Amino acid sequence: MNSIIYGPVPSWRLGRSLGVDLLSTQGKTCSFNCVYCQLGNTANPVRKRREFVPMAELTKQLKSAKGVAADYVTFSGMGESTLASNLGQALELAKSILHLPVAVLTNSSLMSREDVCADLTKADVVVAKIDAHTHKLFKQVNRPATGLLFRHVLKGIELFRSRFKGKLCLQVMFIEMNKDFATEMAKVAKSLLPHEIQPNTPLRLCAVKPLTRSQMSSIKGKFDKLGNVITVCQASRPEVTPLNLNETLRRRPEL
Repeated sequence: MNSIIYGPVPSWRLGRSLGVDLLSTQGKTCSFNCVYCQLGNTANPVRKRREFVPMAELTKQLKSAKGVAADYVTFSGMGESTLASNLGQALELAKSILHLPVAVLTNSSLMSREDVCADLTKADVVVAKIDAHTHKLFKQVNRPATGLLFRHVLKGIELFRSRFKGKLCLQVMFIEMNKDFATEMAKVAKSLLPHEIQPNTPLRLCAVKPLTRSQMSSIKGKFDKLGNVITVCQASRPEVTPLNLNETLRRRPEL
Protein backbone atom coordinates (compact mmCIF):
# COMPACT_ATOMS: atom_id res chain seq x y z
CA MET A 1 0.00 0.00 0.00
CA ASN A 2 2.90 2.35 0.77
CA SER A 3 6.42 2.30 2.20
CA ILE A 4 5.27 1.41 5.73
CA ILE A 5 2.03 -0.56 5.30
CA TYR A 6 1.98 -3.48 2.87
CA GLY A 7 -0.32 -6.32 1.88
CA PRO A 8 -2.44 -8.00 2.98
CA VAL A 9 -0.12 -10.87 2.14
CA PRO A 10 -0.76 -14.61 2.61
CA SER A 11 0.73 -15.88 5.85
CA TRP A 12 0.95 -19.57 6.67
CA ARG A 13 0.85 -18.58 10.33
CA LEU A 14 -1.53 -15.66 10.52
CA GLY A 15 -3.94 -15.88 7.57
CA ARG A 16 -4.45 -12.56 5.76
CA SER A 17 -1.72 -10.41 7.23
CA LEU A 18 -1.46 -6.64 6.86
CA GLY A 19 2.22 -5.85 7.29
CA VAL A 20 3.73 -2.88 9.08
CA ASP A 21 7.41 -2.12 8.48
CA LEU A 22 8.43 0.09 11.38
CA LEU A 23 11.98 0.32 9.99
CA SER A 24 11.39 1.07 6.29
CA THR A 25 15.09 1.50 5.63
CA GLN A 26 17.08 1.19 2.43
CA GLY A 27 18.53 -2.27 2.87
CA LYS A 28 18.08 -4.58 5.83
CA THR A 29 18.54 -3.12 9.30
CA CYS A 30 19.06 -5.95 11.75
CA SER A 31 20.94 -7.32 14.74
CA PHE A 32 21.41 -10.60 12.85
CA ASN A 33 22.73 -11.51 9.42
CA CYS A 34 21.06 -14.91 9.06
CA VAL A 35 22.45 -17.12 6.32
CA TYR A 36 18.93 -17.88 5.03
CA CYS A 37 17.43 -14.38 5.02
CA GLN A 38 15.52 -13.59 1.83
CA LEU A 39 16.48 -9.93 2.22
CA GLY A 40 20.14 -10.79 1.71
CA ASN A 41 23.01 -9.50 3.80
CA THR A 42 22.39 -6.97 6.54
CA ALA A 43 23.16 -3.52 5.18
CA ASN A 44 22.81 -1.80 8.57
CA PRO A 45 24.03 -4.12 11.36
CA VAL A 46 22.87 -2.51 14.62
CA ARG A 47 21.64 -3.45 18.07
CA LYS A 48 20.80 0.03 19.35
CA ARG A 49 17.14 1.04 19.27
CA ARG A 50 15.91 4.28 17.73
CA GLU A 51 12.84 5.71 16.05
CA PHE A 52 12.83 5.02 12.32
CA VAL A 53 9.23 5.96 11.42
CA PRO A 54 7.67 9.00 13.18
CA MET A 55 4.36 8.32 14.90
CA ALA A 56 2.65 11.07 12.93
CA GLU A 57 3.52 9.37 9.64
CA LEU A 58 2.52 5.96 10.98
CA THR A 59 -0.83 7.36 12.11
CA LYS A 60 -1.48 8.79 8.66
CA GLN A 61 -0.66 5.54 6.90
CA LEU A 62 -2.59 3.34 9.33
CA LYS A 63 -5.66 5.50 8.79
CA SER A 64 -5.28 4.98 5.04
CA ALA A 65 -5.51 1.22 5.67
CA LYS A 66 -8.77 1.34 7.64
CA GLY A 67 -11.30 -1.15 6.31
CA VAL A 68 -8.75 -3.47 4.68
CA ALA A 69 -9.81 -7.07 5.20
CA ALA A 70 -7.16 -8.82 7.28
CA ASP A 71 -6.84 -11.29 10.13
CA TYR A 72 -3.81 -9.66 11.74
CA VAL A 73 -1.68 -6.56 11.63
CA THR A 74 1.85 -7.96 11.64
CA PHE A 75 4.92 -5.92 12.50
CA SER A 76 7.71 -7.21 10.27
CA GLY A 77 9.78 -5.64 7.55
CA MET A 78 13.28 -4.69 6.46
CA GLY A 79 14.96 -6.12 9.53
CA GLU A 80 14.36 -6.63 13.25
CA SER A 81 11.14 -4.97 14.44
CA THR A 82 12.24 -4.50 18.05
CA LEU A 83 14.99 -2.11 16.93
CA ALA A 84 12.21 0.49 16.57
CA SER A 85 12.11 2.33 19.90
CA ASN A 86 8.47 3.33 19.35
CA LEU A 87 7.28 -0.26 18.82
CA GLY A 88 5.04 -0.28 21.90
CA GLN A 89 3.32 2.96 20.89
CA ALA A 90 2.93 1.65 17.35
CA LEU A 91 1.26 -1.55 18.52
CA GLU A 92 -1.27 0.38 20.58
CA LEU A 93 -1.88 2.79 17.72
CA ALA A 94 -2.48 0.00 15.21
CA LYS A 95 -5.03 -1.62 17.53
CA SER A 96 -6.88 1.63 18.12
CA ILE A 97 -7.11 2.56 14.42
CA LEU A 98 -7.56 -0.78 12.67
CA HIS A 99 -9.33 -2.75 15.44
CA LEU A 100 -7.44 -5.92 14.54
CA PRO A 101 -5.20 -8.19 16.64
CA VAL A 102 -1.52 -7.37 16.27
CA ALA A 103 1.44 -9.71 15.93
CA VAL A 104 5.19 -9.10 16.03
CA LEU A 105 7.84 -11.22 14.34
CA THR A 106 11.15 -10.96 16.17
CA ASN A 107 14.54 -12.64 15.99
CA SER A 108 14.55 -12.63 19.84
CA SER A 109 17.90 -10.84 20.01
CA LEU A 110 16.74 -7.95 22.21
CA MET A 111 14.08 -9.67 24.33
CA SER A 112 16.34 -9.64 27.40
CA ARG A 113 15.94 -5.84 27.49
CA GLU A 114 13.22 -4.54 29.80
CA ASP A 115 12.04 -1.87 27.34
CA VAL A 116 11.74 -4.40 24.51
CA CYS A 117 9.93 -6.85 26.75
CA ALA A 118 7.48 -4.16 27.86
CA ASP A 119 6.78 -3.16 24.24
CA LEU A 120 6.16 -6.75 23.13
CA THR A 121 3.64 -7.38 25.91
CA LYS A 122 1.30 -5.01 24.04
CA ALA A 123 1.02 -7.47 21.15
CA ASP A 124 -1.57 -10.23 20.90
CA VAL A 125 0.86 -12.66 19.27
CA VAL A 126 4.65 -12.69 19.37
CA VAL A 127 6.57 -15.03 17.07
CA ALA A 128 10.07 -15.37 18.50
CA LYS A 129 12.91 -17.19 16.78
CA ILE A 130 15.48 -19.76 17.89
CA ASP A 131 17.58 -21.52 15.24
CA ALA A 132 20.26 -23.12 17.41
CA HIS A 133 20.94 -24.87 20.70
CA THR A 134 24.50 -23.65 21.29
CA HIS A 135 26.30 -20.34 20.94
CA LYS A 136 28.56 -21.85 18.28
CA LEU A 137 25.64 -22.84 16.05
CA PHE A 138 23.91 -19.54 16.82
CA LYS A 139 26.93 -17.67 15.41
CA GLN A 140 27.02 -19.89 12.31
CA VAL A 141 23.32 -19.66 11.40
CA ASN A 142 22.25 -16.24 12.70
CA ARG A 143 25.58 -14.39 12.53
CA PRO A 144 24.63 -11.95 15.31
CA ALA A 145 25.98 -8.46 15.85
CA THR A 146 29.00 -8.26 18.11
CA GLY A 147 28.13 -8.67 21.77
CA LEU A 148 24.93 -10.69 21.36
CA LEU A 149 25.11 -13.94 23.30
CA PHE A 150 22.92 -16.99 22.81
CA ARG A 151 22.33 -17.47 26.53
CA HIS A 152 20.96 -13.93 26.77
CA VAL A 153 18.56 -14.64 23.90
CA LEU A 154 17.23 -17.73 25.68
CA LYS A 155 16.92 -15.90 28.98
CA GLY A 156 15.07 -13.06 27.29
CA ILE A 157 12.44 -15.37 25.82
CA GLU A 158 12.09 -17.17 29.14
CA LEU A 159 11.49 -13.94 31.06
CA PHE A 160 9.11 -12.63 28.44
CA ARG A 161 7.06 -15.84 28.55
CA SER A 162 6.62 -15.46 32.30
CA ARG A 163 4.88 -12.07 31.93
CA PHE A 164 3.21 -12.21 28.53
CA LYS A 165 -0.59 -12.65 28.54
CA GLY A 166 -0.89 -13.22 24.79
CA LYS A 167 0.19 -16.06 22.52
CA LEU A 168 3.89 -16.82 22.23
CA CYS A 169 4.97 -18.80 19.17
CA LEU A 170 8.47 -20.14 18.70
CA GLN A 171 9.77 -20.39 15.15
CA VAL A 172 12.73 -22.65 14.42
CA MET A 173 14.18 -22.26 10.92
CA PHE A 174 15.79 -25.46 9.67
CA ILE A 175 18.39 -25.60 6.93
CA GLU A 176 21.20 -28.01 6.09
CA MET A 177 23.44 -26.40 8.70
CA ASN A 178 21.23 -27.20 11.71
CA LYS A 179 18.89 -29.99 10.55
CA ASP A 180 20.73 -32.67 12.52
CA PHE A 181 20.09 -30.88 15.82
CA ALA A 182 16.29 -31.06 15.87
CA THR A 183 16.25 -33.20 19.00
CA GLU A 184 18.43 -30.72 20.87
CA MET A 185 16.37 -27.77 19.69
CA ALA A 186 13.17 -29.52 20.73
CA LYS A 187 14.61 -29.64 24.25
CA VAL A 188 15.30 -25.90 24.09
CA ALA A 189 11.75 -25.29 22.87
CA LYS A 190 10.31 -27.35 25.70
CA SER A 191 12.17 -25.28 28.27
CA LEU A 192 10.73 -22.04 26.87
CA LEU A 193 7.06 -23.15 27.15
CA PRO A 194 5.71 -21.52 23.96
CA HIS A 195 2.02 -21.83 23.11
CA GLU A 196 2.91 -22.95 19.58
CA ILE A 197 6.06 -24.24 17.86
CA GLN A 198 6.69 -23.53 14.18
CA PRO A 199 9.44 -25.63 12.56
CA ASN A 200 10.12 -23.86 9.29
CA THR A 201 12.40 -23.96 6.25
CA PRO A 202 13.05 -21.07 3.80
CA LEU A 203 10.69 -21.30 0.82
CA ARG A 204 11.51 -17.96 -0.78
CA LEU A 205 14.60 -17.24 -2.82
CA CYS A 206 17.66 -16.92 -0.58
CA ALA A 207 21.27 -18.07 -0.32
CA VAL A 208 20.46 -21.57 0.99
CA LYS A 209 18.18 -24.36 -0.16
CA PRO A 210 15.07 -25.36 1.77
CA LEU A 211 14.78 -28.81 3.28
CA THR A 212 12.49 -31.33 1.62
CA ARG A 213 8.97 -32.11 2.79
CA SER A 214 10.24 -35.49 3.99
CA GLN A 215 13.04 -33.91 6.01
CA MET A 216 10.62 -31.41 7.58
CA SER A 217 8.21 -34.21 8.45
CA SER A 218 11.01 -36.03 10.26
CA ILE A 219 11.99 -32.85 12.10
CA LYS A 220 8.40 -32.16 13.11
CA GLY A 221 8.33 -35.60 14.74
CA LYS A 222 11.02 -34.45 17.16
CA PHE A 223 8.71 -31.69 18.38
CA ASP A 224 5.32 -33.40 18.30
CA LYS A 225 5.36 -34.47 21.95
CA LEU A 226 5.61 -30.82 22.98
CA GLY A 227 2.06 -30.01 21.95
CA ASN A 228 0.87 -27.49 19.36
CA VAL A 229 3.25 -27.86 16.40
CA ILE A 230 2.65 -26.57 12.88
CA THR A 231 5.10 -26.54 9.97
CA VAL A 232 5.19 -24.46 6.82
CA CYS A 233 4.72 -27.66 4.79
CA GLN A 234 1.39 -28.57 6.36
CA ALA A 235 -0.13 -25.10 6.61
CA SER A 236 -2.57 -23.92 3.98
CA ARG A 237 -2.17 -20.47 2.46
CA PRO A 238 -5.15 -18.17 1.96
CA GLU A 239 -5.81 -16.73 -1.47
CA VAL A 240 -4.70 -13.10 -1.34
CA THR A 241 -4.17 -10.90 -4.36
CA PRO A 242 -3.24 -7.39 -3.22
CA LEU A 243 -1.97 -4.73 -5.58
CA ASN A 244 1.64 -5.39 -6.63
CA LEU A 245 1.78 -8.68 -4.71
CA ASN A 246 4.84 -9.94 -6.54
CA GLU A 247 6.79 -6.82 -5.70
CA THR A 248 5.55 -7.00 -2.11
CA LEU A 249 6.77 -10.57 -1.71
CA ARG A 250 10.11 -9.74 -3.30
CA ARG A 251 10.80 -6.87 -0.95
CA ARG A 252 9.11 -7.99 2.26
CA PRO A 253 9.77 -10.96 4.52
CA GLU A 254 7.28 -13.78 4.77
CA LEU A 255 4.77 -13.18 7.49
